Order: sequence, then structure tokens, then C-alpha cells
Amino acid sequence: MKRAPGLRSQIVQSLAVMALGIILISVFGSYVFYAIAVTYLPGSISETWMPSRVEMVWIVCTIVAALGMAVFVAIRLSRRLITPLNSVAHSLREVAQGKLDARARMDERAMGETAQLVRDFNAMAERLQGMTREREFWNAAIAHELRTPVTILRGRLQGLAEGVFSPSSEIFEGLLRQVEGLSRLIEDLRVLSLNDSGHLELQRDKVRLAEELSSVIHAFATALSARGFVLQQELDTRLKPDCDPVRMRQALMALLENALQHADPGILTVRLEESEGLCCLSVEDEGPGIAIEAAADVFEAFRRGDPSRSRKHGGSGLGLAVVKAIAEAHGGHAVCRSSACGGSSFAIFWPIRDRSNPRPERNA
Repeated sequence: MKRAPGLRSQIVQSLAVMALGIILISVFGSYVFYAIAVTYLPGSISETWMPSRVEMVWIVCTIVAALGMAVFVAIRLSRRLITPLNSVAHSLREVAQGKLDARARMDERAMGETAQLVRDFNAMAERLQGMTREREFWNAAIAHELRTPVTILRGRLQGLAEGVFSPSSEIFEGLLRQVEGLSRLIEDLRVLSLNDSGHLELQRDKVRLAEELSSVIHAFATALSARGFVLQQELDTRLKPDCDPVRMRQALMALLENALQHADPGILTVRLEESEGLCCLSVEDEGPGIAIEAAADVFEAFRRGDPSRSRKHGGSGLGLAVVKAIAEAHGGHAVCRSSACGGSSFAIFWPIRDRSNPRPERNA
């Protein structure tokens, strides 16, 4: 694809063409004029410093032609420059007034930097509008997630205060579970906020990550078994990646909770392995799987792979977003892909060694 000329090139070319045209009119035009005048009107040529009437007519015609060419070039160049700039300026005023759907019009004559300015402005306005929609969605989603536990807590506490419920260990355990759920939601939101602002700090060290993860798997074993899951561990005990073990345990907890809430009972495989110089932690289930078009958004906050799932499955919709944030904080990434057994495999990859800040190994 041929690259469009830049703004500087357009100005230089336009002025060069204008100067060349005026030179041709004044120099070669005068040569032709005097050649014709000497041949056919020899008496019309003045022999003094004052031009004759015919020469004065030629001078005026030359000036008019040069001015016409200059005006033509200026108008043509200004259309390419001023029209898109005015469009961007008008759209900026609309955006400043809160009309985030305002877009600058791309003039067909706009080229180079002016055309790029229009495209960049429209992209910026589109991103700003998307961020505003995302913020509104976040506010509504957070309010929805907080409303249920707060309503339950308020109802139970009001019932206890008014004597409707008799104090018992079951009621207090239920209240404690709601408080723990709120604490997890707040911690998840804190992690995502810190990651977005670039302030998610890690306590990285070289540890035997398999031993760190085994404690999480053991804690989930009873709940997974009760749901009908058969847990398989494929952890490379020799692997000593550079990571924050607390955050990695948090990531595995989120992956196991996701499987517990949404996967079909069956074999659930937890793997820790090295793959092409990267450390890979994955959780693979046997179904029901996630559509390819939904897999790209499953790690976004408050996004669920299957929109038909109701809230009865539990979860705040932040677990996989936290997994992605932890992976990115380690310089890696999170992926969701189909497994060989028809289910889904959620995995995070990160460099085994942190070359920017090497640390001595620590035995776990």
C-alpha cells in the first residue's frame, strides 16, 4: 500500500508547484510576449523605462495569472488542512460538553498528518465512550454484588434485634459467611484497582511452587469431592519459578472456585509445568466448555462465559479477572482454551526467572 504524503511534503510540493508556475508565466511568458510583439507589433515596445500600453496590459495579465495561481493553491491546501482541523475542533467542543458520541468527519481531501489526526481523535473519542460505558457497567455490577449480602445481613441483624430470630450458632455462621463473601469481593476489587493503576506489588521469590499450591488443593479437596469432582494433580515439584507465592495461591483458589461453581462434575486436573521457558499453572475440567467467541472476554471483570447462567451459581464475576491481573503483574498472561476432553482449560503463563531483579532461592 502506497503511503500518503505527509503534511510537510504537501506544503513543500504545493509551494514548489506555485513558484514554478509563476516563474513559467513571468519568464517564459514574457519571452513569448516579446517574441510576438517584435514580430507583429514592433511599435508597441517601449524604448524607455516606462512600459507601453501593450506592455502594461501584459504586466497586469501576468500579475492576475500569478495571483490566481497562488489563490488556487492556497484554497486547495487550506481545504486539506483547515477542514479536518475545524472538524476536530468542533467535535472536541462537543466532547467537552458531554457528547461522547461526537466524531470528526474525515474529509476525502485530508491527507497525511491531518487525516491521521482525525483518525486518532475518533479512536480517542471511541475509547473514552467505551471507558464511560465500562465505568457505568462496573458501578451497576458492584452495586448488584453488594446488594445481596448487605440485604441478608440487614435482615438477619434486624431480626435478631427485634427478637424475631433467636441467637444461635447457625445464624452467626451464616452472618459470618456473608461477611467473608464481602471481604473476598473487596479484596478482589482492591487487586483489580491496584493492577489497573500499576501499583499491584509482588513479594517475588524463588520457591517450590508445587508445595505452595498443594495446600490450596488440599483445602478445596472436600468441597470438590462433595460436588463429584475427581481431583488430579500434575505438579512439577522440581520447578522453582520466580513468583509471589501468596498471589499464586490466590490465583489457584480463584480457578478452583470457578470450576466448583461452573464446571460439570468429573475429572479436574491441576497442572504446574514448564513450557518454552515459561511457567504454566492451569486448571482443566471436562465440561461444559466455553464458546470460542466468549473465551476472549472470560477474564474481564463481571463477564461470564455463558450469559445464560444465573446468579444462583454464585461468584462475583471477579475471580478470573483477578487471575488475569496476577498473571500480568508477573509479566505474563492468562488464557482460556478448549481441553482435549471437551471442557475448558484456564491457564496462566509467566517467565520462570525475573531477570530485572534476581533474588536468591528460598527453600519452601
